[in-house]
Amino acid sequence: MRIHSSHSRPGPRLRRRSQTLAAAVAIALLATATAACDSTPAATSNSGTDTTLALSILGTPNSFDPAQLIEGQQTYVWDSIFDTLLLQDNKGELHPGAAQSWSYSADGRTLTLKIRQGMKFSSGDPVDANAVKATLDRIRSTPGQSQLSLAAVSSVEAPDASTVVLKLSRPEASLLAALSTAPGVIGDPKTMADKSTALNPVGSGPYTLDTKTTVNGSVYVLNRRDDYWNKKAYPFKTVKIRVITDPTASANALKAGQTNAGTADVSQLSALKAAGFEITHVEATAGAYLVLGDRAGTKLKPLGDLRVRQAINMAFDRQKMVTQVLQGSGKATDQVFNPKGKAYDEALNAKYPYDVAGAKKLLAEAGYPKGFSVTMPSLVFTKSFEPLFTQALGDIGIKVTWEPVPAQQTTSAVASGKYPMFLLVEGLASDAIMTRSFYTETGFRNVFHSTDPKLTKLLDQASKELDPAKAAGIYREINEFGVENAWLSPVFYLGSDWATKKGITYLGDGSSTMSTIRQFGVAGSSKSGG
Repeated sequence: MRIHSSHSRPGPRLRRRSQTLAAAVAIALLATATAACDSTPAATSNSGTDTTLALSILGTPNSFDPAQLIEGQQTYVWDSIFDTLLLQDNKGELHPGAAQSWSYSADGRTLTLKIRQGMKFSSGDPVDANAVKATLDRIRSTPGQSQLSLAAVSSVEAPDASTVVLKLSRPEASLLAALSTAPGVIGDPKTMADKSTALNPVGSGPYTLDTKTTVNGSVYVLNRRDDYWNKKAYPFKTVKIRVITDPTASANALKAGQTNAGTADVSQLSALKAAGFEITHVEATAGAYLVLGDRAGTKLKPLGDLRVRQAINMAFDRQKMVTQVLQGSGKATDQVFNPKGKAYDEALNAKYPYDVAGAKKLLAEAGYPKGFSVTMPSLVFTKSFEPLFTQALGDIGIKVTWEPVPAQQTTSAVASGKYPMFLLVEGLASDAIMTRSFYTETGFRNVFHSTDPKLTKLLDQASKELDPAKAAGIYREINEFGVENAWLSPVFYLGSDWATKKGITYLGDGSSTMSTIRQFGVAGSSKSGG
């Protein structure tokens, strides 16, 4: 996710991190083994069909190549241009998208998708199974953010024009969630490998990019397609998305009428309310997590002792951080899962109360009465928080040295295994995706490939369970395992505040953190989010 620096005073700077790091990928429920019904998640009514949504975002889309899409607020642009195989509503539930139905085989290793009939790319060419196969194969073979999400897919077949069959090397519980985000987009086979696609994409989504009025990196103008199959979910005839990285400039754009929706810095809320804007608060869109990655103690021996990891968890006055640093816009937490998700358990937040003396005692019992030293990567999105963590860990005897990492090397630095501990500030996702990232042996955030027999058994159960209610119970057990064994030291969730002008409504509540135009409605639209 692209992060931009901020030049405002410390409070707003920290608030800005929550806005910039709003999550890209979020879905809570998995589909059952039976085919899904052909229903449509209409986020809004058809009223106000000529309304323009003028939205500000913090990140610039890097490319419209389907294999290079980046999630985060950039998703507002590309999700409007491309169809995805599945859709998620504002409660995080899955619905048919370009695939009007789907079904799993009994062993969870074959996923069959039935492609909706009558869809067309903006070029006029039909959307069919071959286009889906071509896009999935391109994403699978091209390094990028989406490639990992399709790692379990061993082959993609298109036996006829309306059927796509994904063969899996193993059951993968997060796959359906992924197919409603960047890994599930459908590109035009004729053009998606062309260099021109990076700035002038051919998609089958609800909008087309107006290349005459779009200025890459500054403003993206989207015109609604009147022939789109799910038009009622998109009441805005035109969408103008401006990239505004400074929170004061974003507020000024709202007041000046250049935009009518956008995230607002906490310092701007009173003025925006006074100007007649509606403010919608979302308690959690991202989280700050200290990943205690070297759980075997191979590079940093102390981390191999559970007592040390527990002591680190006791070093943080989480509620004070939320109150004073985030100015109340956030939530203290001992766990990584979305508080709106099924895996979340409020009782787990009592596991590690703030206790400096208790933490020092545990370190002494583990053989480190004088503490120890650790080097962590200083990343572009952690800089504002680093003094907090330095002080909290220093109070219990752990000396932190921050090693600067260039922004373009952020991903490789975290994944390298060089750093036994590292701080993450990143968006929330579905229970399945968070589990895959933090707890599976090959997970993106499990960089030391930690395993445990009990966890392995739970992960195996979760990957095979297609009943959402039963899967939720397994994810709660995985969450409990992670907290009890102190695999991480989560500290707080970051909230966000959306300001919308009269006539525009923000429909999200944090259940889904995917950035989609379906989060916005016009006056009189349903608050349920479909």
